[in-house]
Amino acid sequence: MHVDVLFLFSVWLMVACCRSSRPRGHMLQPYSQIRSKRETTKTEGGGGRKSGSPILKRSPDITKSTVTKSEQLLRIDDHDFTMRPGFGGPAIPVGVDVQVESLDAISEVDMDFTMTLYLRHYWKDERLSFPSNTNQSMTFDGRLVKKIWVPDMFFVHSKRSFIHDTTTDNVMLRVYPDGKVLYSLRVTVTAMCSMDLSRFPLDTQTCSLEIESYAYTDDDLMLYWKKGNDSLKTDERISLSQFLIQKFHTTTKLAFYSSTGWYNRLYINFTLRRHIFFFLLQTYFPATLMVMLSWVSFWIDRRAVPARVPLGITTVLTMSTIITGVNASMPRVSYIKAVDIYLWVSFVFVFLSVIEYAAVNYLSTLQERKERQLRERMPCTCGMSHPSQMMMSSSYSDMDVNTTGNYGMPEVNGDKSERILVQMAMGSHQATGQRGNNRPYSRIDTHAIDKYSRVIFPGAYTLFNIIYWSIYS
Repeated sequence: MHVDVLFLFSVWLMVACCRSSRPRGHMLQPYSQIRSKRETTKTEGGGGRKSGSPILKRSPDITKSTVTKSEQLLRIDDHDFTMRPGFGGPAIPVGVDVQVESLDAISEVDMDFTMTLYLRHYWKDERLSFPSNTNQSMTFDGRLVKKIWVPDMFFVHSKRSFIHDTTTDNVMLRVYPDGKVLYSLRVTVTAMCSMDLSRFPLDTQTCSLEIESYAYTDDDLMLYWKKGNDSLKTDERISLSQFLIQKFHTTTKLAFYSSTGWYNRLYINFTLRRHIFFFLLQTYFPATLMVMLSWVSFWIDRRAVPARVPLGITTVLTMSTIITGVNASMPRVSYIKAVDIYLWVSFVFVFLSVIEYAAVNYLSTLQERKERQLRERMPCTCGMSHPSQMMMSSSYSDMDVNTTGNYGMPEVNGDKSERILVQMAMGSHQATGQRGNNRPYSRIDTHAIDKYSRVIFPGAYTLFNIIYWSIYS
């Protein structure tokens, strides 16, 4: 019992001594802090390493640094960009240059053309100047364009136009430290082109794309070509199926509106010459062949009505089809085109070939009717002994047997017999001229009309072609 009490008392004394040896107010520290202190002491004292070594220096986190906004750098909120630069002063000069990417389509029916181009504007706005040590420009997309002032350009006489937006709006804005601005956009525009088709398809057309400010007159904004005629660039791969692009050039003029005033207007002019080979194959050669085909009837016998009539009708209908096909693809203009002259003259030649056969057939029928009436008036002297009997027999050897059905009838009196002899004597000369040819219609000179037509028609058509191509070529 006493032993247990002594053991507990000794333990209490040991604990009391330990508490009395610890400084007052000292708090127990966590193990992590004690460990970090030990490592720090070891680093400073051991290995001879110095405090602040680059191995232990941490680099700053740039992702958490504050970045200055471009709008704050350009001080967009400090200015009113609804007003033009230098408002109240002289007109602001705005230079323009254009690069034509493609000339897509030219329509004679709609009198317009479609062009895709890069339109660039150059001006200076001191409100957009910013400090820069490297003098480098800043480039933005279309989102900043809506917050600053840009020229309000539009295309005069345009029917349709749009800014490309694939994959984003094709707009670029580049700002330089001194305030100079480059504004570029990619545009496709369909504009009107007044064409003179009087020489179609041997024509040359000149079309213009006109650029102008909508709101600012020449007192506020002065448009000009930045590099003169060199401001217009074209892609060398531009080509059209029906036209040859001869040249592009630029001009500048003033346009006046009675309600608003004078405006600077820029012109992009281009000259186009039409390719003729397509129309030679599709129009001129078929029309010429139809005219030449109509001449074949001049070498066909005039009695071959089933051959000559369908040939003439076929050529006439074919020419009508060619004329209709050409006019269907052309605008309904009120003047005569060059192709109309050629087609209608060719149509007239084909039509005249049909009229020529009608004239030949009519004259042949008229001559045959006269000869038939003459044979009916001349009686036969088969049973008469007369000195001219041999002549009459030879004269009537080629006549139709149908006209001798009543020649064996006896004479009624002597006067009638004498009258018949007189008539036969008068027709002896005519019968002698027919003796050398056994054909009953050989003396009718109907083949002479065809013979003349074989020379007159080709000669006249050749002369027309010489005059036509010398005028319109």
